[in-house]
Amino acid sequence: MQSEEIRKIFLDFFKNRNHSILPSASLVPENDPSVLFNTAGMQPLVPFLMGKDHPAGRRLANIQKCVRTQDIDEVGDATHDTFFEMMGNWSLGDYFKEEAIYWSYELLTSIDEGFGLDPERLYITVFAGDANAPRDEESFNIWRSLGIPEHRIYFMDAKSNWWSPGDNGPCGPDTEIFYDITEEGLGDLTLEEYLRADDNQQVVEIWNNVFMEYEKRDGKVVGKLSQKNVDTGAGLERFVMALQGKNNIFETDLFSSLMESIESLAISSNSKSSRIIADHLRTSIFMIGDGVTPSNTDRGYILRRLLRRAIFNTVSKNLAQEQINSLVDIIINKYQFIYPELQNLSDLIKKEILAEADKFTKTLKDGLREFDKLSNSNISGPDAFKLFTTYGFPIEMTKELAENKNISIDLEGYAEEFKRHQELSRQGAEQKFKGGLADNSEKTVQYHTTTHLLHQALREVLGDHVSQKGSNITAERLRFDFTHTAKMTEAEKKAVESIVNDKISKHLPVNSIILPKEEAERTGALHFFGDKYGDQVSIYYIGENLESAYSKEFCGGPHVTNTMDLGRFKILKEEAVASGVRRIKAVLE
Repeated sequence: MQSEEIRKIFLDFFKNRNHSILPSASLVPENDPSVLFNTAGMQPLVPFLMGKDHPAGRRLANIQKCVRTQDIDEVGDATHDTFFEMMGNWSLGDYFKEEAIYWSYELLTSIDEGFGLDPERLYITVFAGDANAPRDEESFNIWRSLGIPEHRIYFMDAKSNWWSPGDNGPCGPDTEIFYDITEEGLGDLTLEEYLRADDNQQVVEIWNNVFMEYEKRDGKVVGKLSQKNVDTGAGLERFVMALQGKNNIFETDLFSSLMESIESLAISSNSKSSRIIADHLRTSIFMIGDGVTPSNTDRGYILRRLLRRAIFNTVSKNLAQEQINSLVDIIINKYQFIYPELQNLSDLIKKEILAEADKFTKTLKDGLREFDKLSNSNISGPDAFKLFTTYGFPIEMTKELAENKNISIDLEGYAEEFKRHQELSRQGAEQKFKGGLADNSEKTVQYHTTTHLLHQALREVLGDHVSQKGSNITAERLRFDFTHTAKMTEAEKKAVESIVNDKISKHLPVNSIILPKEEAERTGALHFFGDKYGDQVSIYYIGENLESAYSKEFCGGPHVTNTMDLGRFKILKEEAVASGVRRIKAVLE
């Protein structure tokens, strides 16, 4: 069963159970300052999980693009990747545990409507309970009623079976489904045997039912939500692996052509390097497709790190243009019917990757000169760390060069420097994203509305070519990225400030309306996120009515009700962040 068929069976199954099918949102969160990328299928839906009405109804399903890099060092094993797709279905205050568990079991095991997996290879975990919520006996009993033996259902602590997006937002216990991918089958397992099989990747998680009925604020569970939600997730790559009888994701049809090409081009010297190259290039293509460009900060830094790590894992420490073109074409061809925008952006994607490869080649040359200066004696920890941070030398490369010169490296000292760097970065991230997932505090809501005014004002002053490339909002400031090729003059910045403040002073109402997508497009409302919108879309407009509104955009909210709730707008900084992309940082005083 190919991945395309798996996608169709999944979506059809839930469509037949009255779920509206949504397109994937962008990898770049539209209005969520807590993360750089969407890391879970539920993230674009947070306002609706918190009680806001969704235009498409209370039952939803889709396949969402996601990126996670916290396990980047594990890429190359059987199951870890940085880009993945999450199949999910949601209930927004509609059905709950019984239907969610039953449907997940039916989809997995049914031969007629589902995937026909062997129920004898399933293992289930449920929440053991703690001070925040009781032991989940209900889920345990539902699984028993479906025929899962008690000794294959394991009660686990919150570390394993409590899902939370961060310090703020909807959360709750979950029940996870694991599948035995060994050839001979593991049979009944004690808890200890099951945990060992999980560690050895003999069983893989293929489904997660999250029961979101609690709310977390500032890291603490503060009570129950106004509605009970279901958030399910199944990683497509691991799902395909199980259904195709493979013991790693890189042998599935999602990767097989790419892996064959990497090996035929003799780009890498071993299977782990081939997997790293394949994964990181695939992730980079999807990032660039969603508007991310390599840089030294934020999303651009993640993209740069992935590309350089992929290039370092090649034999030549470089990727030639023809190699890049070949690999990009294979990846885009695999996904062209699911994400057709990638085909339209093919030339841009190749250009960005080639430019980064050229930059990395130059950096490596500079780094080699620096290494030669240091290699008259053993390499200290701080020196190894400098090669890593300044010249992009992974520690593996420094070790290889040192071995060739028969000198040693203070690996312990390097580890200390690296740990110190991680702690500082973590502290910075905690400050930067302290609002938590989809922070809807009064100040962030004000900044959210202000970005709409800023966007329209920029189009008035600079031209209609201006379009949003991303935004990041905290309670302290807004940050808005937009397309424009030249540095803004002082006069242009003052003009934008003046327009925004004029609209604020006029006490304009802020309203929303839900319309069918085609009708919404005819209103002239701005929208710059491709095909991510569903059949029904929400438009927020600033003005007395939709026709004469000063600003109107496709947006899920939240917003203030009147511009009188905003303070005085002031631009703090305007700068370049990538070729053809500018950034404004601004505050409300």
